[in-house]
Amino acid sequence: MPNLVEMEIVRNSLIAISEEMFTVTAKTSKSPIIYDVLDFSTGLTDANGDVVSQATGIPLFIGMLDFNAKAPLTKFGRDGLQPGDIIIVNDPYISGTHLNDVAIVAPFFHKDELLALGVNKGHYYDIGGMVFGSWGPKGSEVYQEGVLIPPVKLYDEGEINKDVLDLLLENSRLPSYVLGDIEAQTASMKLAERRLQNLVAKYGLDTVKATMEKIQRDGEAVAWNRLKNLPKGQFKAEDYYDDSGTSEDPMKLMVKVEISDDKFDVDLSGNPPAVRAAINTTYPATVAAVRIVYAAVLDPHVRYNQGFVKPLNITIPENTIFNAKKPYPVGIYWETMTYAADLVWKALAPHIPDRLTAGHFLSVVAETIAGINPRNKESFALVEPNPGGWGAGCDKDGESALVSFADGETFITSVEVIEQRYPIIVERYQLNIEDGVGHGRFRGGFGIVKDYRLLADAEFTTAVNRSKFPPWGVEGGLPGTYNYMVIERADGSRTRVRKVSGEQLKAGDLVSIRTAGGGGWGDPKTRDPEKVREDVLEGYITVEQALRIYGVVFRPNLEIDWEATRMERTKT
Repeated sequence: MPNLVEMEIVRNSLIAISEEMFTVTAKTSKSPIIYDVLDFSTGLTDANGDVVSQATGIPLFIGMLDFNAKAPLTKFGRDGLQPGDIIIVNDPYISGTHLNDVAIVAPFFHKDELLALGVNKGHYYDIGGMVFGSWGPKGSEVYQEGVLIPPVKLYDEGEINKDVLDLLLENSRLPSYVLGDIEAQTASMKLAERRLQNLVAKYGLDTVKATMEKIQRDGEAVAWNRLKNLPKGQFKAEDYYDDSGTSEDPMKLMVKVEISDDKFDVDLSGNPPAVRAAINTTYPATVAAVRIVYAAVLDPHVRYNQGFVKPLNITIPENTIFNAKKPYPVGIYWETMTYAADLVWKALAPHIPDRLTAGHFLSVVAETIAGINPRNKESFALVEPNPGGWGAGCDKDGESALVSFADGETFITSVEVIEQRYPIIVERYQLNIEDGVGHGRFRGGFGIVKDYRLLADAEFTTAVNRSKFPPWGVEGGLPGTYNYMVIERADGSRTRVRKVSGEQLKAGDLVSIRTAGGGGWGDPKTRDPEKVREDVLEGYITVEQALRIYGVVFRPNLEIDWEATRMERTKT
């Protein structure tokens, strides 16, 4: 019987290995989207491909580590994997997301026995395809979005497969970045293997294997225990996606959530069929998105592992936008994937107010600005998510300028890195006060305004949602505002956009990114007048808005007129 103290040490050592994999990748990558934005995740699974530990990073990637680990197991079988093998895969229909997100998977052995697998999934700047940066809203089939990589051995028993590597590099507009990312991910695997071997040498194979099993048993036990404390019943929600990608018509989306002591069911039946546009998402990505909200509801502090999701059952009919099959394109999958989670969120928020806020800006609000840098005559690509406003809670205002829930631990690219590496000047970066927020007893958080002035000609691609249907409020809280971007040409003309692909920009043009404010919680007329005054003094709202929306009356010196406020708020 393994020693329980030693098993606890091994448990934390497995977490430390995953975190060290993450650190090594960030410290050795050549791509700002990896080392600055942190658009990747790492973790370990057992020999079956079930997650036992993970680092911080993209929650979405963490939620699909098992799909990536099981891809080579399915293709090669255990007997087809050998020490020194390293597999590369980006097939979105089996590993999730889109072609830019490339997973490196390595089997780890003790003697001849498969012990574990390491997974490192990250965003590559360019993997081929019809636009610089690969992803975009215009594709009609996945083959237009880059090189589709089934599980193949990049390293075969320790020897690199130069033909596979050359194929990938030749199909990228930024081969040096791709090579750097592959090398960084591979380095993390070699480190993880050494750490695991040391762990087995110190505590024994049986203890390490038993700990992996116990991690999942404990995770499942925690999940069942937390499930008992949730409200029981059937909960539904509906929302609208801005457009179908093939027309301007919005698409109605829906979910049914059923919770009891012995299940947490999410049913995404009844949603639109997959379309010949890049908004589709795949089964692994949708599952991962739902897992994020499930974890937030059950226990946001739990260390994610496969056992923890055992009570969760997800129904996603095939060939719908939430479960697209080849060749439906998935270039901007995240804009649909986030809705799968947000629908569950919306259905449960009124019933679990201590865990879930009102609706947030939701979209990743990503953009690609790419071209030739006149400083060094080399290709460049700025790719990043953008922060926005989060919804209010039942007892607090929403957070401002945070990334979408799906991005988790990611950052925006720092202004200093942008201006040093790219022919771009950041002219403005501030809260989006002008567009405002969803008002309520507690108001939503503010989005941002960020202005990029181009110093060279470039291509511009973006895809945002919640540009027609704003973040939702709860219990009388008002909806938030909208995500969008503005292209301001050097001649002064301005165009508001939400989805463009390969738009040609000239030196001197400006791209202005505007993200939404979050939804409010509760009737605005019940907001503490002192909080309204604080917002007026901070410049977040005007005196006129304070009166019209919140029913708060101010004297000329900006002191509250309490009697007039009471009378104003009692008006029908």
